[in-house]
Amino acid sequence: MLTAFARAFKTPDLRKKLLFTLAIIVLYRLGSHIPVPGVNYQNVQICVDAAQKGNNSLFGLVNMFSGGALLQITIFALGIMPYITASIILQLLTVVIPRLEALKKEGSAGTAKITQYTRYLTVALAVLQGTGLVATARSGALFSGCQVADQIVPNRSIFTTIVMVVTMTAGTAAVMWLGELITDRGIGNGMSILMFISIAAGFPGALWAIKESGKLAKGWIEFSTVILIGFVMVALVVFVEQAQRRIPVQYAKRMIGRRSYGGTSTYIPLKVNQAGVIPVIFASSLLYIPALIAQFSSGTSGWKTWIEQHFVKGDHPYYIATYFLLIVFFAFFYVAISFNPEEVADNMKKYGGFIPGIRAGRPTAEYLSYVLNRITWPGSLYLGLIALVPTMALAGFGGANQNFPFGGTSILIIVGVGLETVKQIESQLQQRNYEGFLR
Repeated sequence: MLTAFARAFKTPDLRKKLLFTLAIIVLYRLGSHIPVPGVNYQNVQICVDAAQKGNNSLFGLVNMFSGGALLQITIFALGIMPYITASIILQLLTVVIPRLEALKKEGSAGTAKITQYTRYLTVALAVLQGTGLVATARSGALFSGCQVADQIVPNRSIFTTIVMVVTMTAGTAAVMWLGELITDRGIGNGMSILMFISIAAGFPGALWAIKESGKLAKGWIEFSTVILIGFVMVALVVFVEQAQRRIPVQYAKRMIGRRSYGGTSTYIPLKVNQAGVIPVIFASSLLYIPALIAQFSSGTSGWKTWIEQHFVKGDHPYYIATYFLLIVFFAFFYVAISFNPEEVADNMKKYGGFIPGIRAGRPTAEYLSYVLNRITWPGSLYLGLIALVPTMALAGFGGANQNFPFGGTSILIIVGVGLETVKQIESQLQQRNYEGFLR
């Protein structure tokens, strides 16, 4: 990987792309530290320090995706999360709404239209989430237990609230624009790169907090153990993310005029983790709903107490079991809507392709469904274990939870984005240094 980056910096046009990507990253991190107008920054810092010591932030997942900007209430507080949510919603609606499905099949023109819809939905979600964040900050519920939590937004006027919501919505639009600039003029997928930077930005602080809270050799034993476990998890994730089942496909020869077409052999790559990190995000978001309802409800009812005891802390057995089952369910659900065996079988039949030993058409679709279900089981169990192993194994190191620095969501995203970026750099290097057959 380091060799690929060194070679990329020696290539002039790739060096420009890498430097442009780094400049956008610097702007993104700069905006993550500029507070929103109307916020008392000193009180925010007091509550953030208390929340980090207590490690009980209800908004930990969104805060992780924003690179810590959410709890700081900065102009990039919402980060990339509205765009991720909008993309997932549009992807799900593509299966349900025929119009979107038709646009998806139109090629680049349809994809551009769906991207436009995603932008509109991102802005709408940013307005909704920004309003919710401002209301939560004004009520003091953003930092429950902090003495100055209700003084984070001193001015409660409607004008100040509108300015805060508009500023955070504009910040989300700017983040979306920066991501698209990286995609067009930089290296890799811009949104994925910004997500990678947001998560990686919280690693040094979280690791140092583990060292400060450790008791063995002034915390260095715990710190070294966490680093070692992190490397093991990264190696495991890289191994599984690269694993795939290759289904061979043979194309028959066809004579069109005087030319012969087909007769080639290829394969359909089915990844073991076909769903990626989406099931973990779905399960985490769904488990936040009961805790949010309990936090905003008044009184001390029995159901509220039960939720606070079982579904707020990430180390409770009920939480762990529910989290694991939701990940397995959403893995099968997302694979079912993202990969259509019947469509793949029809396309193969249209172009004269077939799987050796399997008849074209419906038998091919049934075979693909059978293989996909079998490899989705280990993929879903792998996702569940990756998401839960840090919580159970590292519970003694600084109160680890589902947003631990080497937690499932962060490791999956960082490794996935890193592998994809390195592949793109290597492919561009190969295109520029390809010598051909004649020398």
